[in-house]
Amino acid sequence: MKAIAFTGNSNSGKTTLIEKLSLHLKAQNKRVAILKHDPKDKAVLDTEGKDSARFYQTGADVAILGATQTTLRFHQALSIESLVEQFADYDYLFVEGLKTLPLPRICVARDSFDTRFLPYIQAIAIDSSIPKSILKSYALPLLNLNNILEILEWIDTNIKES
Repeated sequence: MKAIAFTGNSNSGKTTLIEKLSLHLKAQNKRVAILKHDPKDKAVLDTEGKDSARFYQTGADVAILGATQTTLRFHQALSIESLVEQFADYDYLFVEGLKTLPLPRICVARDSFDTRFLPYIQAIAIDSSIPKSILKSYALPLLNLNNILEILEWIDTNIKES
């Protein structure tokens, strides 16, 4: 499995990039897993009053096994390492956020580049809103945010199978 994380400011395009990469790889029959960090618990996981929400409100951890998907919901945070292990048989694992997780990482930047990500990243994906000349001094590969094939080639070349 090639595991890589994506970091960047809110609304920089991380989710869109991961979505495009996943769609491209799925079209090639690759197995793709995605872990999304939700540090503020803002994700809406169920509808109030429906069975799974009612089960979760009892204090139980819930697994919903459907015909086409499975959803897990626990009352405690699971370790990221245990979740990564669950995806060991996949071709690719994309992680959005979790900047301290020791994975190779691409910073997605649009309009501005936030230098606080520098200690964690191995490449920067930008669009035309940021002049490349501003980022050259960081000596990191600059990837075209709108070129999925270029980003995937960088991942395939630079990320070791785990």
